[in-house]
Parts: sequence; C-alpha cells; structure tokens
Amino acid sequence: MALAVSAWPAAGGQVLVIVVLPVFRYLAPSPTLAVFDSFYRAGSLVFGGGHVVLPLLQAEVVPPGWVSNEQFLAGYGAAQAVPGPLFTFAAYLGAVMQARPNGWAGAALALIAIFLPSFLLVVGALPFWNALRARATFQSALRGINAAVVGLLLAVLYHPVWTSAIHAPADFGLALAAFGLLALWSVPPWLVVAFAAAGGSAIAAIR
Repeated sequence: MALAVSAWPAAGGQVLVIVVLPVFRYLAPSPTLAVFDSFYRAGSLVFGGGHVVLPLLQAEVVPPGWVSNEQFLAGYGAAQAVPGPLFTFAAYLGAVMQARPNGWAGAALALIAIFLPSFLLVVGALPFWNALRARATFQSALRGINAAVVGLLLAVLYHPVWTSAIHAPADFGLALAAFGLLALWSVPPWLVVAFAAAGGSAIAAIR
C-alpha cells in the first residue's frame, strides 16, 4: 500500500511537468529551460525503442538551429557503435549545441531531461503493473501500440536515415554491405560503423 501511495506523486509529477514546462518556456524564455523542455518531452513521448526518439529529437534540435542536420546524423551513426541505450545520444546533442548550455553542462542537462520521464513512469506504474497487464483491454492496447511502433521504426529508417544517406546506387550498395556484415556475419557494430565511414569517404572521393 505504501508503495502504491508513493507512486502517485511520481505519476502526477510526470504529467504535471510535461504540461507545465511548455507554459513556463513560453512565459519566461530561457535557453536552459528550452533545452530541458525539448528533451523531457522527447523522453516522455517515446514508446517501443530508442530509435523511435530520432524524429522527435530531430524536430526539437535541428529546426531551431541548435544542432545541424549533419551533426545530428553523425552523432546518431556514432551512437550505433557504442553499447548502451540510444537515449545517451542526448548527451552528444547537448554537448555539441551551438548555443549555451552546451559542452559538459548541456550534455548533463539533456541526459537528465530525456531519462527523467522514464524513471518517473516506472515509479508511478510499477505498483499497478501486475494488475494492468492481466487486463485483456490493456493487452490489446499494448499490441496496437507495438504495431504502431513498427510503423514508426520504418518511418525513421526512411527519414532521416535513408533520405540523408542514400543518394546513389553506390550508397545503397554500401548500406547493403553493412547490413550483411551485421545480420549475416555478426560483425561488431563498431567495426561496421568504421567500415561504413571508410566506404562513405571513398565514395565521396570518387564523385
């Protein structure tokens, strides 16, 4: 019972913050508050895997000019070569932002903001999880959400990944080779990233 009671402030705080932050961002403009709001919202709206966060993050950091599209895609590629959740990509974005806060402060702020919603959600939902997952309606909702996530992942594969990287048959061949190394020969991801970077540089030099 005590655990369930303590869960309500976390769940309520999750909802309150996502509603109140944009209001404060509008009423009291601040670069720090804007960055925290953008990354917190991206972390709050993601379901089903880290890759789904890509379009949300891109929409938050590229149009305002905080990060260029080239920097965004380069960081995403580098994030694939290291272990850990894709959400840590936020630290890179916070560090390379043009305006302050950036550097170490920006990295820490972005990382805390994007992970905080999930911690609040876990604390808020955990006491009720066993009861929720036993409900047929909740199971049906999860199946529908999972199906939607597959569509979102395919959309992310097309944009921004495909549209920014595949411009010619040589690019497609390089992507196909990288996929084969991962899927068929189980080559470590960091080696595949290095291979793709070298191949991309060679293709660019030929053009």
